[in-house]
Amino acid sequence: MTITHNGAANTSDQRVCGGPLACYIDRFAEFLVCEGYTSRTVKVKRTLVADLSRWLARRGLPLARFDEERLKQFHAYHRHSLRRGDVFTGHQLLEFLRRLGVISSLSQKMDRTALDRIIRDYDRFLSSERGLARATVVCYLPIVRKLLTERFGTQALRLEDLRSGDLTRFILRQGRRVSRVHARTTVTALRSFLRFLLQRGAIKIDLAAALPGVAHWRLSHIPKSLPPEQVERLLRSCDRNTPSGQRDYAILLLLARLGLRGGEVLAMILDDLDWENGEMIVRGKGQRLERLPLPRDVGTALVHYLRHVRPACSSRNVFIRLKAPLRGLRLTAICCVVRRALERAGLDPDFKGAHLLRHSLATTMLGRGASLGEIGQLLRHKQPTTTQIYAKVDVKALRGIALPWMGGAS
Repeated sequence: MTITHNGAANTSDQRVCGGPLACYIDRFAEFLVCEGYTSRTVKVKRTLVADLSRWLARRGLPLARFDEERLKQFHAYHRHSLRRGDVFTGHQLLEFLRRLGVISSLSQKMDRTALDRIIRDYDRFLSSERGLARATVVCYLPIVRKLLTERFGTQALRLEDLRSGDLTRFILRQGRRVSRVHARTTVTALRSFLRFLLQRGAIKIDLAAALPGVAHWRLSHIPKSLPPEQVERLLRSCDRNTPSGQRDYAILLLLARLGLRGGEVLAMILDDLDWENGEMIVRGKGQRLERLPLPRDVGTALVHYLRHVRPACSSRNVFIRLKAPLRGLRLTAICCVVRRALERAGLDPDFKGAHLLRHSLATTMLGRGASLGEIGQLLRHKQPTTTQIYAKVDVKALRGIALPWMGGAS
């Protein structure tokens, strides 16, 4: 098979290939084309699969016995000629064959380690039984994995050996290298995990009750923000002559003009954009769906991105990778967009996350006379008290929510 100049598969001069993968190579190549890979990359990946198929045939291994362990053996055999991306291609092939149903699923075929099993079970518990949002689950799992890895290392995973001192030391180590907010999230995740273990009988003592708290008083800090002129400087830093610059500009406008959270930008799908009414649906916290108006500059940037930048693909996400495989962006991508823009603009605030622009919008609105209620409505705060943190940047607004001093002047 050859790949034409536009990436389409052509089987007219199919290269002879033996082995159990021979009848799937063309379909795999077509799958790669749909994923956005160039014709050159598809040829390289196809050649690797052909080599793998012949390797399986020489060892008398049927396709039903092809799994991660066999793939690892193949890579070890070809370690001197292994190219960058070959390992990823192998795992792409496994995933593709599993979707076709020609090899066993991962959970049936692989003998998972004890750590992988407990993480998988906890993942299912959070998603199915607790009903937590996927973003929360993804946040909790690395914390739990890190705890168990640091505590047990290469030893057997004996969860009954966990002690309160192990947990306290882990939290203290984490607290030295992360923010207080993240440290508090660490404690919350560990409490959840320990209650999960207690519920399933893996531990006999309620260790969650022994976890120390993290001092982080509500409304104790002043929100980090940028003045309006620096926000505009940040937006101008995007090179709008490049596809990545045009995509990043649209993302930054959503953060700066509408105060969206990073996760809300990632969660946007094409069906959320109501062009006829000039509105968009925001998939907020607690799986809430809320409608917001589309400002003219935000709508213009989105239209340009969708028409001229976003590659055609099966994903319904608004923002996707610009290189193959064409998938939705990762959870950390939005913060990376903000950090890169800050660096280009020569700005170095203490806080560099996606929430920086949300705080900046609220602070600017407050300075221009907006009420706390109006700010809370735009930011979609569930509780009015959440918005009160912004009163601390404006003395006049602070007086509006302060209780009168007992015995003071009326």
